[in-house]
Amino acid sequence: MISVKGLYHSYSKDDKYAVKNVSFEIPKGEIFGFLGPSGAGKSTTQGILTGLLSLQKGDVSVAGYDIKQIKQEMFNKIGMSFEQSNVYSKLTALENLKFYSRLFDVPTRDPKELIELVGLRGKENIRVGEFSKGMKHRLTFARSMINNPEMWFLDEPTTGLDPAIAANIKDIIREQNNKGITVFLTTHNMYIADELCDRVAFIIDGEIKLIDSPKNLKLRYGKRIVDVEYIDGSAKKKGSFSTVEQKDRDALASILHSKEILTMHTKEATLEEIFIKVTGRGLGVSEAS
Repeated sequence: MISVKGLYHSYSKDDKYAVKNVSFEIPKGEIFGFLGPSGAGKSTTQGILTGLLSLQKGDVSVAGYDIKQIKQEMFNKIGMSFEQSNVYSKLTALENLKFYSRLFDVPTRDPKELIELVGLRGKENIRVGEFSKGMKHRLTFARSMINNPEMWFLDEPTTGLDPAIAANIKDIIREQNNKGITVFLTTHNMYIADELCDRVAFIIDGEIKLIDSPKNLKLRYGKRIVDVEYIDGSAKKKGSFSTVEQKDRDALASILHSKEILTMHTKEATLEEIFIKVTGRGLGVSEAS
């Protein structure tokens, strides 16, 4: 669904690149996470893929269309949910979705169904200017589904949402993906990426450092540890044991065989810990634009 080869972009039109030599492929039906701190080049890349920024250098195709020569038909196949909501404040939620649906040349979804899907039932006839930031974000998310997109761009889809609503949004993403929709998820939230993504790309200062599945990254970079709390005689003790190193494995086996176990938990590295290990950078603000 997406092919990117040797992508460069400079806002100052010189050699100060916001993204440089970025390349990746996304097959149909995949949830692909584009991960990095603010300013790493995520939004620049997404802007080029969605036609909001002109392609300066590189080869990019989205949903079968060459970005060098964007055709109107491409927008019938893609949906976009932005981190910054850009809905019309003077229109109601229902009017916003009805207006947007008229921009497409393909059958669109029922606006009322989408409003209910994102938990805004009963708010459809209220002007969006009266909505909270989170409600506007949900409406923007609903709008991105109006044209039944094959390629779905999601920029921080759960930002500013309470846990219950965020969980609902993640469920919707999974449901749409199960129907075959390809997802390009741009985020600095490593937890949502770990939950949802088939593969992730780490981008820092405009360059991709690594692409792999969350599972493979944890196996490759994470420490596989088991934390055990147990009774030794009359004392309560705790220990952490590697499941890779033989000495630790033998010690753990001995405890399991001879001691009363109170608690036992496996422990693996988070994507954020792996990101820091691979890039040497945290998820603060990057130097890139």
